[in-house]
Amino acid sequence: MRIEKPHRVSRSYVQHLDAGPADVFPLLCPVREVEWVEGWDPGIVISESGIAELGCIFTTPAGETEAIWTVTEFLPDEGRIAFLKVTPGQTVAEIRIALEADGSGGTRADVTYAHTALSAAGRVVVDEFTEEAYQEFMRGWEKELNGFLAARP
Repeated sequence: MRIEKPHRVSRSYVQHLDAGPADVFPLLCPVREVEWVEGWDPGIVISESGIAELGCIFTTPAGETEAIWTVTEFLPDEGRIAFLKVTPGQTVAEIRIALEADGSGGTRADVTYAHTALSAAGRVVVDEFTEEAYQEFMRGWEKELNGFLAARP
């Protein structure tokens, strides 16, 4: 057995979304994200309901391999969802999203990603997960989701 200190980074960002939490929450789903995330294409989604639920598992491409995602928290009434994303031989990531009404009809979405390296390749992923890279990723996600929300009938 080998015990190591984690090589880990955690980043948080608050998105401001142009719809209420009840409209935003269903879109935080591997199936529904196809509607608004450019290039999103899960390989398989394992779900009793056909959408996000506690224990839902899905895969996404991750370079030469696939990342395996599991929904570890699913509380629609509280606006909270969390995922565990395992990229075999590289990283384990915990993603937590908490939504709350912003008082003006929109949503404040607190999004936290925490990556932990499993290998030298994973250390590179963690090291490249800079604050600047995360901010850019979150701003792009926020823009895509707000564009989708604005285009709804």
